[in-house]
Amino acid sequence: MAKPKILKAEERARTGSGVLKQMRREGYIPSVVYGGGSDVKNVKVHAKTFRDMLNHAASDSILVTLDLDNSDTQLAFLQDVQHNALSGEILHVDFLAVSQDTSITANIPLELVGEPEGVALGGQLEQMLHSLEISCLPKDLPENIEADVSALDIGDSINIGDVAFPEGVVPTLGEDVVVALVAKPRTAESEEEEAEGEEGAEGAEGAEGAEGAEGAEGDEASSEAAAAE
Repeated sequence: MAKPKILKAEERARTGSGVLKQMRREGYIPSVVYGGGSDVKNVKVHAKTFRDMLNHAASDSILVTLDLDNSDTQLAFLQDVQHNALSGEILHVDFLAVSQDTSITANIPLELVGEPEGVALGGQLEQMLHSLEISCLPKDLPENIEADVSALDIGDSINIGDVAFPEGVVPTLGEDVVVALVAKPRTAESEEEEAEGEEGAEGAEGAEGAEGAEGAEGDEASSEAAAAE
C-alpha cells in the first residue's frame, strides 16, 4: 500500500494575483486545503519539494501528511495540480482533507505481469488500459494494480473482472471492460484476408463461367430451332 508522503505546508494570509506571483518567485506554490468538515486553509508548499515528490510518485494520486504550522498535521489527498499551459510551471495545488475512514477515488497505474502463452506462439500483447480508477480508504490505496496475463493464448483477453484487486480496493469500471488481449500475428491476419479474397474471386469466376455456359446453351438451342423452321 502507498504510504503518505510528508509535506511541509505553511499557512498564508496573502491573496491576489500579484501577491501569488511574488510567492512563486520566492520558491513556493500557492495551495489550498479543503474538505473533511473543516475550514478551508490557504497554504503554500515548497515548489522544489513538491516537484520532487511528483517525480518520484507512481501517479498523481498521492496521499500526503501535511505538516502545518503549530505542529498540526492533516492527512490529505492530492486533488488537483494546475500548470501554466506554456511553461509547464506549477501554479496552484488543491489538497482534499481526508480521514482514515474517508473513501477516496484515484487513478492508479495498471501493470501487466507475466509472459502470455500466445506471445510465444507469435501473438501480440495489446494493453487497452494503462490506468484504472478505483475507490478505497486511504490506508488501502495501492501504488499500482497488477494484472497477470501469463495464461492468455492468441485471441484471449483479460477483463477488469479477472483482475485480482487488493483487499478494500474496488474498481469503478464494469467487470466486462477489456484490460489487455493477445491479438493474432499481423502476417496471419494478412494471409487470412488474402485467402478470403481468393475464395471470393474464385466464386465470382465460377458464377461467370456458369452464366457463360448457360448463355451458350441458349444460343445453340435458338440456332437449332431456326434451322428446323
